[in-house]
Amino acid sequence: MSPSVPTDLLERARRLGALHEGAREQRRPLVLPTVWDAWSARTAVAAGFDALTIGSHPLADSRGEGDHEEQRFEDVIAAARRIVDSVDVPVSIDLEAGYGQEPAALVAGLIEAGGAGLNVEDTVHSEGGRLRTSDEHATYVAGIRAAADAAGVPLWLNARTDLFLHAENPTAVLDEAVERLRALVTAGADSVYPVRIQDDDELITAVVAAVDVPVNCTAHPVKHDLERFARLGVGRITYGPLLQAALTDSMNGMLASWTSRA
Repeated sequence: MSPSVPTDLLERARRLGALHEGAREQRRPLVLPTVWDAWSARTAVAAGFDALTIGSHPLADSRGEGDHEEQRFEDVIAAARRIVDSVDVPVSIDLEAGYGQEPAALVAGLIEAGGAGLNVEDTVHSEGGRLRTSDEHATYVAGIRAAADAAGVPLWLNARTDLFLHAENPTAVLDEAVERLRALVTAGADSVYPVRIQDDDELITAVVAAVDVPVNCTAHPVKHDLERFARLGVGRITYGPLLQAALTDSMNGMLASWTSRA
């Protein structure tokens, strides 16, 4: 283990893994609210959640920046550090496609931020939004796992694919997506995240049956139902930008009668 890794980070990383395992044993999804600042993080913890995720989209919005790797890696790490320090639960950090960092540098930044896990996707926004090939993304994920192992930190690695997101007909790419997800598991992913299938029961069921690690789904905290995801076998739930969007709707409703246009 690297002497630069704080003991509390090791404890948080182990705790995040234990929470995933506990949820799997109970056949319930582990819900990780997606937060973007200290206030949202503290609010989620006060509501009773034992772990959190930081989403790139809501974080970018909170900073007045653009999503899709328009933020600087150093700024993301600094902002995430403030969020992590504001709570006493494990926090996973969405690092998009890696911000152009090599796996070792990405893991070093994650450790610097105090992240207990990470989300990494295969849409390379800095290169015109191209999708990494299956082998390319698996190699990148394997590099992250190797770097985490070398640092001695059991980081939870949630490997995302945007194949369904980019497809005109998501059902038509199911076989290719399953192949891609299985390659990510072989590369060392602890969970997989096929984006944009949360409203399709058949696709969720097929993906869950195809891999032996938890499947992450995006959920809207108002429009979606936890019991449905549990019934379909989903192992992990994050909100992406949808919690922030739901709060925006609520805020607009609360403030509407106070504007000069009321």
